[in-house]
Amino acid sequence: MNRVLFTILSREEESLITSAVLIGLNTDKRKYDGDEISLEELSLLAKTAGLNPKVKLLHRRGRIDPAYYIGSGKAGEIRTIVAQNGIEAVVFDFEPSPVQMRNLERLIKCRIISRTELILVIFEKRARTKDAQLQVELATLLYSLPRLRHMWTHLNRIAGHIGSKGPGEKQLETDKRKISKRISKIKKDLGSIKKHREVIRKNRQYKNKVALVGYTNAGKSSLLNTLSHSSLFTENRLFATLDPATREVWLGEGVKALFTDTVGFLRRLPHTLIASFRATLEEIKDADILLHVVDISSPDAAERIEAVNEVLVEIKASELPVYYVFNKVDLLDGRNVKASILSSYRKHCVVSAKTGEGTRDLKDYLFRFFNCLPRVNETGEVYDYSTYRC
Repeated sequence: MNRVLFTILSREEESLITSAVLIGLNTDKRKYDGDEISLEELSLLAKTAGLNPKVKLLHRRGRIDPAYYIGSGKAGEIRTIVAQNGIEAVVFDFEPSPVQMRNLERLIKCRIISRTELILVIFEKRARTKDAQLQVELATLLYSLPRLRHMWTHLNRIAGHIGSKGPGEKQLETDKRKISKRISKIKKDLGSIKKHREVIRKNRQYKNKVALVGYTNAGKSSLLNTLSHSSLFTENRLFATLDPATREVWLGEGVKALFTDTVGFLRRLPHTLIASFRATLEEIKDADILLHVVDISSPDAAERIEAVNEVLVEIKASELPVYYVFNKVDLLDGRNVKASILSSYRKHCVVSAKTGEGTRDLKDYLFRFFNCLPRVNETGEVYDYSTYRC
């Protein structure tokens, strides 16, 4: 008999916009905890997108059903849950094919949302600058284009209104041409922005450069604020910021560095987003060293580290020097720091961006690191710091 995790959430969590059922799927009998953690993360994503997750269900089956992904029987059970609880949307923690999505919508008679769609909606809500808005729009269009045949309400979906319904356009080829033209226009505009970024990077080529990378909500922006005494926007939520921000940080004895905060990563980050944000992620490849910020209080810290490393490989930045910064030590509440995780990463420090604990050790490490690199000093002259300390 399949093991099923079925949870009705508390009433205090029912104050958001659209009620939803969250569905996870396990196809590996040896691994189950990771699927539960992923479903909890899907719940956070749903709330961030403006959904009210009322029911969570983790289903186990041996293989993917070609017609309904989770099987017609389980889809029928979900239809009953939807009808009995007045649910308005079903969110899957995976990516059904366009045909499977259409079949599920017909059977369950409810708005079906994939994990990728949910992330795209969050990014649309978070985009503030023209650069970020173009990148999110491009990712949404690239995701929607191959799905037009099975998405009669696709124009409403591109608008990002979860739960909205409408007739959509029936002229499929006309839609494809319009979207393809828009994609070409966005790529051209992003190309201009990329050239502008390249000019900026060229002006910084002799400066010390640090890129902050990490899982979303690991505290990268908060850490940069603490190090640079700045006031970048921060909030305890997923993908609080999308645009890179650069600040200068004094490391000591005439040594300074430019720290760049980058967009947070996530498990199974949609490839369309990685492709669209490639110009932004170029900031990472230009760095002398990466600070991989990790939420040490997270129960799945090791899995999050691996997810970030996978993205770094995909954007060809995995060969850069990496220093691990285990953040949020103040949230451990007296618990022992996870020695098994820390011992796996020789070059690391433990900090709290909130209290400032450990940040001096971080600056000292970077000071020693840059002592070995010839860079521009505060007078604008090329100076080899290694002549007096390395």
